[in-house]
Amino acid sequence: MTSSLFDAMLLVVFVFLLAGFVKGVIGFGLPTVSVSLLTAFQGLEAAIVIMLLPSLLTNVWQGIVGGHFVDLIRRFLWLLVFGVLLTWMTSRALTGENLPLFVVLLGVAIVISSVSSILGVKIPDPGRHERWLSPIIGGVSGGISGVTGVFVLPAVDYLRALVLSRDQLIQVMGIWFSVATISLGSSLSYHGLVAGSLGLLSAAGVVPAFAGMMLGIRLRTRLSPDVFRMVFLIGLSLLGLYLIVMGLVSHASSGS
Repeated sequence: MTSSLFDAMLLVVFVFLLAGFVKGVIGFGLPTVSVSLLTAFQGLEAAIVIMLLPSLLTNVWQGIVGGHFVDLIRRFLWLLVFGVLLTWMTSRALTGENLPLFVVLLGVAIVISSVSSILGVKIPDPGRHERWLSPIIGGVSGGISGVTGVFVLPAVDYLRALVLSRDQLIQVMGIWFSVATISLGSSLSYHGLVAGSLGLLSAAGVVPAFAGMMLGIRLRTRLSPDVFRMVFLIGLSLLGLYLIVMGLVSHASSGS
């Protein structure tokens, strides 16, 4: 920990209020926002662990509600399976000495995701290729989430490209985020990276995350989702650039 437990608690409350609010307004973003901000203050490994419990509980709720649970599980089973497998395979890298490089990777993933959304870059509908493409997307997304804690790339863009209703899309994102969080949390625990104090901080983020999400949902109709999303993406891309620079500086310092 890089600060006192009290200071860390205040940081966690603020971060998850903000991350929950973003999720409430646009339907996703809690892991991305929380991991990005916490990495800047607590380091990548701690940020990923602290994110786990608030992310899991808010996404389980999103994944269960909607009425399409069984059909979506059947349709995206292999995406989920390969996501779990690759998350377990790559998360072991967090026990090594290359954490600054993974901070750079986190920043790159955030910048790519944000800028592509700002520019309106969309993956074309895979159509009949969905059967074999879903496991690949799940594996790539799991591989990235295993070392960054960010679940959106490229899974969310891929899911948006499919022929899904808005309710189905929101629900399947909740299912993917839930499965990814459980997989990441269990793998980090297996590798001995879930310390007691970090678990306490993760638990402290649950109520602020739900409070922020409920506020975002209530204000969704009063805000312009497009304007809010654009401001959010620009801010997120700048944060990603900061993480890239921070990771490169840390890597250079550790190598000198």
